[in-house]
Amino acid sequence: MAHPNRRLVIQSAAATVGAMSFAPQLLAQPAPVRIGYSMSRTGPWTGGAQVSQEPNYLLWAEQQNAAGGLDVKGVRRKIELISSDDRSDMETVVRTYEKLMGSDKVDLVLPPWGSNANFAVAPLANRMGYPFLAPTALSRRLAEMKLPYFFLLLQQPKPMCDALVDMFKANGVKTVAVVYVDDLFGLENYSALKVALQGTGISLVQETSYPGGVKDLSPTLRSIKDKNPDAFVGFTYPPDTILASRQSKEIGFNPKFFYASVGTAFPLYKNVMTPAGAEGVLGMGSWNGKTSPGAKAYFDAHVASQKKEPDRWASGACWAGLEILTNAVKAQGLDRKAIRDYVANTTHKTIIGDIKFNGSENVGTPGTVGQWQNGEFEVVWPQKVATAKLNPAKPVWK
Repeated sequence: MAHPNRRLVIQSAAATVGAMSFAPQLLAQPAPVRIGYSMSRTGPWTGGAQVSQEPNYLLWAEQQNAAGGLDVKGVRRKIELISSDDRSDMETVVRTYEKLMGSDKVDLVLPPWGSNANFAVAPLANRMGYPFLAPTALSRRLAEMKLPYFFLLLQQPKPMCDALVDMFKANGVKTVAVVYVDDLFGLENYSALKVALQGTGISLVQETSYPGGVKDLSPTLRSIKDKNPDAFVGFTYPPDTILASRQSKEIGFNPKFFYASVGTAFPLYKNVMTPAGAEGVLGMGSWNGKTSPGAKAYFDAHVASQKKEPDRWASGACWAGLEILTNAVKAQGLDRKAIRDYVANTTHKTIIGDIKFNGSENVGTPGTVGQWQNGEFEVVWPQKVATAKLNPAKPVWK
């Protein structure tokens, strides 16, 4: 009689052979690529994070997995996203990435929302050797930190403000008033605007900062209205952008050029202000579906999958970063140092045009200005990348 242990081994072997004959693909399937990130799903950063970033992460993983997985040097491996709500809290952001890159040892990471969160996490990612392609960080200081694993996809304050002032000069603007949120983003952009205005003959008639979470800008806006500037510039976050627009409409402040920044390019802005109310409003924006065939395909896929439009500014940069990461992994596998070198030393073809990095900064994408026209946020400056001509006189608020 066969020994019972031997019989068990034989039965197990037979079962294994049977499983292989019926489902060899189950045994051959490679491990998933584990990709971690934190994202604001609650708290004040949610509006931007849930427009410009997380929907794009989800769409990217969906598309890659539908194709069999991420191409890792010729081998398709499914993407497993490991994510959590950071509650718009800086300490939570840092702790989350410490865990993802430390004890969890994920293969790759994707960045959180916003300049401040990226400023907190970038040195950590650099120290732990994780490439970081940040689509919503806007900070000269981040570039000046010279972190070799950190890459800024958005056009930074200097090229954006240079483009804005160039547009003002070309259209006869003589006076400007500016408001800016009192944080890294607001201060850096305000500083870049002041430098860009030097020697132009354009004067700043009012410069006012405000705290994050502001609920009323009407006293500042009334003061600016009294000075009757040709242009208004707001370095504002989405809630403040809408607040400034609504309150300007309420008090009848309607300068020739009305420019607000984060959130202007969001579909939410058009929906809240109505297409007629948004008409002629300027803001930070760098692409739309007319920018390239790839941009149109991305736009349509985003609407089909996420049931909402992407914004016309950082969503494009976010998708471009994911395109770069996809190509890097295809060429280099999951060797993070090799990915970093590929990102740093390649001119990347993306939906928003060529991206090339000088250190951490994207120097391939020019500074741009966008404007709402007939329900679309058009790129209007500089003219070489414009999707429509600038309307040089904002119509009355409606």
